[in-house]
Amino acid sequence: MPAILFSALAMTAIVGVRYLLSSGGFALATRWKHPGLYRGLGPQMQREIGWSLASAAIYGIPAGVVAWGWQDHGWTRIYTDIDALPLWYLPVSLFAYLLIHDTWFYWTHRWMHRPRPFRIAHAVHHQSRPPTAWAAMSFHPVEAITGAVVIPALVFLIPIHVAVLGLVLTIMTVMGVGNHMGWEMFPRALVHGPAGRWLITATHHEAHHAAYRGNYGLYFRFWDKACGTDIGLGTFAPAARRRERAADD
Repeated sequence: MPAILFSALAMTAIVGVRYLLSSGGFALATRWKHPGLYRGLGPQMQREIGWSLASAAIYGIPAGVVAWGWQDHGWTRIYTDIDALPLWYLPVSLFAYLLIHDTWFYWTHRWMHRPRPFRIAHAVHHQSRPPTAWAAMSFHPVEAITGAVVIPALVFLIPIHVAVLGLVLTIMTVMGVGNHMGWEMFPRALVHGPAGRWLITATHHEAHHAAYRGNYGLYFRFWDKACGTDIGLGTFAPAARRRERAADD
């Protein structure tokens, strides 16, 4: 088997397992923290898992190509020697990757809320009503492609230590899953404090899924604020949702 094909298949498996472990872990946390919150959503969660595993291949293939190019040909700007660049560059590169990723996500996400792209692709993600922890990668292939190209493209342009790249991917996973699970995992002091005015958490993203407009960012709120699309924080009603699900059963 050609090395590049093996790398693509391996990364697809890794992304799929990462999704199952992270979303499954947050789903278990939801079951413990808010019992019954996902009651009655079995068919929806099965659909979310199906779309997400398809997205895993779309994310895994370019990641595998990048890994092959890095290991076999040194094509990327990923480095492993901690002394190759000044230590102050580590947090700078982390913020640069998050900022660029957030910028790309904001504008592509906002574009996908235009009628035609929404109907073709983004409607799949919004079929989750309300979203669950399994919805983090529940994308139509067109939307998955727009999300899958960012980090692989950046590693050819901006130097990044392999450990910092791992941290970027971890933050992306935690925020992607955590923002969809239907409750807020961060303390109220953070969400409603000074940091919360600029950082996106589940409370902020809940308003997007409730209103279908505004709050288009991924990590930060400044694009929403600068473009007048920040619609503020949403609200959660876990107890009310549990009662509604119980009444339907």
